[in-house]
Amino acid sequence: MKTYTGGCHCGKFKYEAEIDLKSAIECNCSRCHKLGLVLSFIPPEQFKLIEGSETELTDYQFNTMKIHHLFCPDCGVESFARGANKEGNPLYCINVRCLDDVLLSDLTITPVNGKDY
Repeated sequence: MKTYTGGCHCGKFKYEAEIDLKSAIECNCSRCHKLGLVLSFIPPEQFKLIEGSETELTDYQFNTMKIHHLFCPDCGVESFARGANKEGNPLYCINVRCLDDVLLSDLTITPVNGKDY
């Protein structure tokens, strides 16, 4: 496990995420595909917002309405989302592209067929 920092493009929202980042997923659902999101999932105790407040983020939900796609109202970047897994346990979805000093070429990225959910 390693603690990474990340955030939106303009820097209004920054966070720390403790992740064992050897792999990530690339979902092909309509939203993830259009945004080019590469994701890793962690429980809430491994996430800490260190700049900005979640209440200041714009929240977008679609389909099953279970994931809160949170993005900066200034720069429009979704650096993380929050929701629950299939068992109902809360989690944070970290946009790996928004983590500082992470090269996607160093990770195993697994495609996920979110289009059919």
